[in-house]
Amino acid sequence: MAAITFDTHKFVRKLQEAGFNEAQAEGLTDAMRAAIDETELVTRKDLQIELAPIHADLNLLKWMMGVLIAVAVANFAKQFF
Repeated sequence: MAAITFDTHKFVRKLQEAGFNEAQAEGLTDAMRAAIDETELVTRKDLQIELAPIHADLNLLKWMMGVLIAVAVANFAKQFF
């Protein structure tokens, strides 16, 4: 799982600049930090692992469609030529 870096001090300063008092800014920062800690991120590697079977199935389907089209073209050519 990947980690998100979260600059709490900078976040508190921005909230205070926007008009929050210190207690409100720190409370909101703590809530944001808790929410971020509970999230589970998906990395590129995770997606590649999960999508590998789908890629294999697509390759098989492409091969099967190619064979099917080749048979259909051969049958068509046999009937008219």
